[in-house]
Amino acid sequence: MLHAFVLVHADPPDIARVAEQLAEVPGVTEVFSVAGGVCDVVAIVRVRAHEDLVEVVTGRVTAVPGVRRTTTLVAFQAYSRHDLEALWDLGPA
Repeated sequence: MLHAFVLVHADPPDIARVAEQLAEVPGVTEVFSVAGGVCDVVAIVRVRAHEDLVEVVTGRVTAVPGVRRTTTLVAFQAYSRHDLEALWDLGPA
């Protein structure tokens, strides 16, 4: 399983709508509106392969009206007290 954090810069009046639409994108598991000046929205993407990540980010996330730009952080290793793979198991390929 590939995990990525997509930092989304959105037009200010569109932030809530962008977040809601991103939450409907297949492969996006959570969406957070955030403060701090780094970005406006963080979308967590969980997919099986890099090709899937390309489709989600460049094909779907950037197509949402109001998204100005994105920065994608791909996770190398997850550190948690929980079994994250079991929590986010997508089932058979």
